Formats: sequence, structure tokens, C-alpha cells
Amino acid sequence: MSPRAEQDPQLPLDRSLPQRSYTDEAEFAREREGVLYPGWFCVGRADGLGSPGDYLAADVAGESILVVRGPDGTLSGCYNLCRHRGSRLVPVAGSQPGRDPGRTGRFDGRIRCPYHGWTYALDGQLRAAPFLPSLRGYRASLALHPVNVACWGGFVFARLDPGPDPAGALHGQLAGADGRLARYPLAGLRTGARLRYEVAANWKVILENYNECYHCGPVHPELCELVPAFRGGGGDLDWDAGIPHRDGASTFTVTGTTRRAPFPGLTPAQRSRHFGELVLPNLMLSLSADHVAAFTLWPRAAGHTTVLCDFLFHPGELARPGFDPGDAVSFWDLVNRQDWLICEQVQDGMRSRRFSAGYLAPMEQPSADVGRYVRTQLPARPPSPGARD
Repeated sequence: MSPRAEQDPQLPLDRSLPQRSYTDEAEFAREREGVLYPGWFCVGRADGLGSPGDYLAADVAGESILVVRGPDGTLSGCYNLCRHRGSRLVPVAGSQPGRDPGRTGRFDGRIRCPYHGWTYALDGQLRAAPFLPSLRGYRASLALHPVNVACWGGFVFARLDPGPDPAGALHGQLAGADGRLARYPLAGLRTGARLRYEVAANWKVILENYNECYHCGPVHPELCELVPAFRGGGGDLDWDAGIPHRDGASTFTVTGTTRRAPFPGLTPAQRSRHFGELVLPNLMLSLSADHVAAFTLWPRAAGHTTVLCDFLFHPGELARPGFDPGDAVSFWDLVNRQDWLICEQVQDGMRSRRFSAGYLAPMEQPSADVGRYVRTQLPARPPSPGARD
């Protein structure tokens, strides 16, 4: 009996994306071109780009780009690619073991190719090509390939396939998160700690896991002690209202308490409950009253994702003598490792010849948003003979 025949079409459960969407490298290549490059991909925080010439070099699913702070204070983006012979303008770090896929540096007022010395302005316009005065009239044609850049909440987003109205397009992709989180001082927060993980799972497996708490009871016993609602009701939660902590707890730390003050301007619910947001395709936000855990996903291959977890704090707390983020970092590291382990087990199971697609329970409908997003962005793919979909 075929796997398709084993799945009853009358089952009252939605289906996940098909197996190939999680395991096939050709499908991953399709997603890069149809989902990741045309979408707004979160590449880091703007507070690391404070002065003219500061740059962020980011590896977006195999493409290296630069985000640069210009003399007028604006951010612009370009491919990390000299127009002359294709040399990298700055070394590519993301593909090197142990290096973050996004790192910062500073240009000295210009971008100079290390190969033949072609020089560009910080906005990517060609300034000089040594010994080639005849190219002066073609500078506009030889500018660096552009990348759209926009910011929200202190996060920098890049769109590798440029289009019109960057800020407006990003607003649409936020899908209301900017309004729901308007009271959190996200733009003014600063990074107090970072964790990096290499996860042997597809980027969508990680997003789908983040967007449901049906798994929280079996996978996260310590988390459920802190937030009993994660265990009750099979994870069917009202995220708009926030998720209450146990009595006496107010934040995601080992004890559920902290000496850090709540962010100013929060509502009573935001001071006492936990909130979360998923900004597709690669930013996951978990918000406590005193800190924000910001996860950026960096897809590497069909079965490999780098995850950076940045802990954002109010600068006033960071400046306090003896500031120590360890209470939040250690708790999140425990929860994160539980998540990554189960995601890797899911990824491994999806490779089985008996797997064609998964089922989504009603409380996993937020996870279905990931599949709907991908299906909307990708053109329909005709089934191949004998394919399992």
C-alpha cells in the first residue's frame, strides 16, 4: 500500500507541506529564489551600525550582501560583489565554521575592492577604476548591485530582489506585529548576550515548532513549570492576550523572577505575561517584561539551519554595575536545546520513505501559517511521475 493510500482524505486534520519541502535540496533552491531572496530577510540589529562607514556583512541563504551606514545616516544595501571581476569586497564569514552569518566592520569612507582597487562610494556608486579613465562616463552602469534595506524595531531587513517602496513593503510583511508590539521599546534595546546554534533541521521545521505549543508538555517540562498554560489544553493559547506565568513569576528566567526593571510604557498584561511573534521568513521574537529573545534563522541547506539568539535589554539595565544576563540566557539555552533536539528528530523522520506529509492539529494552526506563506510565494510545481506529495 502506498503512503498516499494510507492517509484518509476525510481526516479532520490539515496537511503540512510535502516531504520534499523539508528534505530536497532542489526544493530548497526553489525556496531561496522564490521565498527568501524576494522577501524581507532579517539580517541583524541597527545599533551595530551607528556611524558612517559601519557595515554589516550577511550571508543570506548562500548570497553575501553588505548593509552600510551612509554619510547622511541612512542605510543602503548591495551585493558583496565587485562589478569588475566578481571579487568579494569583504571576506565572506558566514560559510566558515564557527563564524556568525552576520558580522560588522567599518569602511574608511569608501568601499575598495581588494583585487584591483576599484573603489565605490558607501552607497555603491563607482568612484574610481585605476588606469581606466574611459569608465568615468559609465559609473552609474557599474554601481554595485543593489539590495533593498528597511528597518523596524531596531531590526535590519534586506530584500535581495529589489522592488519599489521598501518601507511600505516591509510593513505588509510584518502582518501587524508592529502594531501589537508598539509599546515595547524595541528600537532602543541593545544586545546583552548571544547564543549560536547549528541545527540539523530545515528552517521551516524550526519555524513551525516555534509557532505552536502542542509540543510544550512533552518537550519542555521546566518551561511548563514556569508557564502552566503551555501544558494545559494541548497548547491551545490566546497569544493576543499573552500567556500568564505561574503565581509569583513574571519573566522567562530560571526562577521566573529578575532584578531588572520592566520596560517603561508596557501595559499591565505586558508586564506580567509572555508574548511572542513570528515575522516571516526568519525572525522569531519572544518578549518578556525585562528582556526580548530575538531569534534569526539562517537557512544553509535543506537540512541545516544556523540560529542566532540575541538577548535584548534596556540600555539603562546594561549600564547598571554588575549587569548579568545569565538568568535569562541559561533558561533560554535549556529551552532552545530541547527545541533543536526535537526539530532534528522531526527532520530525521521526514527522510523516511514512509513519510509524505504531516498532519496539523487545530492548535497547530499558527504553524500552518508557515506553509501558507511558502505556498503563496512559490509558483505551483507540477507533480513528477511517482512523486509523493
